[in-house]
Amino acid sequence: MPYAYCSSEEKIRVMRIFSRLNVGGPSIHVVLLTAELDPARYTSTLVLGKEEVHEGNLHELAQSKNLDPIIVPTLGRSIRPVDDFRSFITICRLIAQHRPHVVHTHTAKAGALGRIAAPLMGVPVTVHTFHGSVFTGYFRKLPAAIYALVERALARVTDAIIAVSPAVAEELAKKRLVPRHGIHTIPLGLELERFGSPEANGRLRARLGLDRNIPLIGCVGRLVPIKDVPTLLSAFARLEGAPAPCMRAHLALIGDGPERERLESLADKLGVASRVHFTGFLSELETVYPDLDLVVNSSRNEGTPVALIEAMAAGIPVVATSVGGSPDLLQGGALGELVPPGEPEALAHALERTLRRQDEIVSRTHAARTAVLEQHRAERLLDDIDTLYSTLLRRKGFAMPPGDRTPIQH
Repeated sequence: MPYAYCSSEEKIRVMRIFSRLNVGGPSIHVVLLTAELDPARYTSTLVLGKEEVHEGNLHELAQSKNLDPIIVPTLGRSIRPVDDFRSFITICRLIAQHRPHVVHTHTAKAGALGRIAAPLMGVPVTVHTFHGSVFTGYFRKLPAAIYALVERALARVTDAIIAVSPAVAEELAKKRLVPRHGIHTIPLGLELERFGSPEANGRLRARLGLDRNIPLIGCVGRLVPIKDVPTLLSAFARLEGAPAPCMRAHLALIGDGPERERLESLADKLGVASRVHFTGFLSELETVYPDLDLVVNSSRNEGTPVALIEAMAAGIPVVATSVGGSPDLLQGGALGELVPPGEPEALAHALERTLRRQDEIVSRTHAARTAVLEQHRAERLLDDIDTLYSTLLRRKGFAMPPGDRTPIQH
């Protein structure tokens, strides 16, 4: 049955499809968009797959936003042809049932299945968000080439491609997935008000039994290969030969994942196990950042690291590898230290400089906080997505509910 043109009194129905709500920035992004788009203009349905072991999940966050996602048990990150076909059939049935005006997909698997199902089922508008590039650090050359071919084909049936940073957009254009002018760069938006407030009190040091005068480095994220925590551990071990206070520093790895056991063994092998703390996933991170002296990201590939945004909003100095969206976020190093990926020596020097010059980098930390609070506000993200949806639907001849945004000239 073809879609009827909606009246200006009818809400726009959005179906958001996401492979799984594992702990990480994309999940926070998806929950926020589903829950907070203007309810006077939109109704949103969230379709999720299942998380894998050790990934953790953010279902508690979704529940706190009064979301009731539809779970497709066969949908997940790994390629499983039979389950993937079942997931595709289920997605088609859900589209037939909910009749969305917009299908917006996130991540590779959900993006492939959703963007095939949506045009097949007559959905007027299809949107896909790239939260990062999977061409570096995820696949070998042949699988990466096949993935690029698939994405080029899917781009032809997608009304809008979103990249979360200029660097991700450039990478997509470089791989010729879509022309650069055809990519909408919409940075992440987060609810940052709770970070860096005067009322925020740290609880991590008490949990770890550390005094305030002991330097504490934090790394927030999943313990998976792409995060390259071994390079961080190697860099941290090098601090033992550095002047005080660096030689007394401790490292908190805030997260979990399949690499944990191997990383614990590596910490022991490097002789730093007594000063490396594996905390597992922690909630209420606004009570964690105040206890950290700096936050580090050692990834080989990133979209836009949410942990860095949160740390900057909390007024904590940051050090990151120069990959993905991190250079954009840190304005080429003006707002935080940038080092090449996979180089423990360079990372160690950056950690040492940041720990030893805490008083000197106050102005940089303040500028970083100001920048993220301005550029990564949740309200800005919601406005940008609202404007994009409105523009795309108008082009298809749909009337919009009251409160239209200014159309994108694109």
